[in-house]
Amino acid sequence: MSEFHDLHCALWSHLPRPATIEDVNNARHQTLPATDIASWDEEADVVVVGLGCAGVCAAIEASEKGAEVIALERASGGGGTSANSGGLIYLGGGTAVQRACGVEDTVDDMFRFLMAACGPGADAAKIHVFCDRSVELFDWLEAHGVPFKRSTYHEPGKEPPTDDCLVYSGGEDGAPYLSVARPAPRAHKPQAPGAAGGFLMQKLLAALKRTNAKVIEDIRADQLVVESDSGRVVGLAAHRVEGDTYIRARGGVVVTAGGFISNPEMMARYAPAAARANYKVGTENDDGSGIQMALSAGADAIRMDAASITIPLYPPKSICKGVLVNALGQRFLNEDAYAGQIGQRALFDQGGHCWHLVDAETYVVNEVGMQAKFVEDSWEDMERTLEIPAGSLVATMEVYNRHASEGTDPVFHKRPELVVPLDKPPFGAIDITLCGAVYAAFTLGGLRTTPEGIVLRPDGSAIDGLYAAGRTTSGVSAQGYVSGASLADGMLFGRLAGESAAKAAAAAV
Repeated sequence: MSEFHDLHCALWSHLPRPATIEDVNNARHQTLPATDIASWDEEADVVVVGLGCAGVCAAIEASEKGAEVIALERASGGGGTSANSGGLIYLGGGTAVQRACGVEDTVDDMFRFLMAACGPGADAAKIHVFCDRSVELFDWLEAHGVPFKRSTYHEPGKEPPTDDCLVYSGGEDGAPYLSVARPAPRAHKPQAPGAAGGFLMQKLLAALKRTNAKVIEDIRADQLVVESDSGRVVGLAAHRVEGDTYIRARGGVVVTAGGFISNPEMMARYAPAAARANYKVGTENDDGSGIQMALSAGADAIRMDAASITIPLYPPKSICKGVLVNALGQRFLNEDAYAGQIGQRALFDQGGHCWHLVDAETYVVNEVGMQAKFVEDSWEDMERTLEIPAGSLVATMEVYNRHASEGTDPVFHKRPELVVPLDKPPFGAIDITLCGAVYAAFTLGGLRTTPEGIVLRPDGSAIDGLYAAGRTTSGVSAQGYVSGASLADGMLFGRLAGESAAKAAAAAV
């Protein structure tokens, strides 16, 4: 029987594998030899692919450095996923808003926090640059028309519903980070009520219009054009309704085409755990095409399994007086942690089998209306209802309540003001399983780049003429994330990539 099985496997291994959609996309994104291009339809010093926040900032910076810029946008207008975001921008180290609000912050504290919160495996070189140039980025944004109110907002975790600016967005003021760095709110929201991503992109796109950059919309970049002998990227092939277009880039191509959350095949191959999330944060153009183009040119992609996963458990923060338990009835982190940390731990570590437990006095309906699915008169009854192993939940609640009666949480160190005994029946269980809650995901992995935006090969060598920024790359966030990091990362490293490509163009003259 085993011999038959071995023969069957050997024969099967030689059969052609059925083509997947990703195979088709990879074929579409194969590089083109420069010798195949008879003539160029367009030409510029710097060509930018994608006009989310990273691409817009790359195009602005390159143009202001004196480069001739062409910026390509697949949609009918710029903005991308950045325009659909809450608009939080992670900035610190003593911005004008922080100083005006009496918030003390230093570059060193910001660096220590981000190294802890964005790890493990966080890129120290990138985070150093990110922190060192954070105040400069804030000033650059204001100089380019993005307004910020000199104010704070009391509820942490997401963008303020008002036009207020400064908010805690990464659990800086709670465990385990209090022992790492002095806490400070660093998420800056542009001065607009509610979600401000669209407002931010309106201001940045208006700034782009004030430059000499040429914007071409409704065009899809498909292939990088490379020199066969050197591997240098010298342009790209793109498609529009009128047909194929070949664009030469004298200094380089800057790829800022988003992540791959909207590509099911890439998600299944690289990030299967994150693929289980039931809400995808991104547009249909976050399909990994920029990553695939660069891979065909020899680029390295890293941390492709990494993703931000957020559960909208709070606000209000008072809901964190309850406890989070897994399928075994055990707590697995402090409930006042950053919502993205809760989401990652709930999905990646607990498989999405989690409940938020409250009593009659701590029960609060959160901002998105999550209510108790089950109500019981005792923790023993709740244990049976949730099909938790006998005695496990009861033991968890006994230990928690015993310490909470003294205002302490020695196991996970939740903030004292949020630690209260859960002993007033009836008791409620809020469903935060994959079936009962929103698990919002976007990818964090992507191309390996230097802080200057230069795309690297697996051996660490640079691909001449190829730059990248934003969600197309693996940025400051490794396996961890804080709200506002994506926009700040994209804008800062987009600027640096645009500057690098502009310098390369000037040097080639």
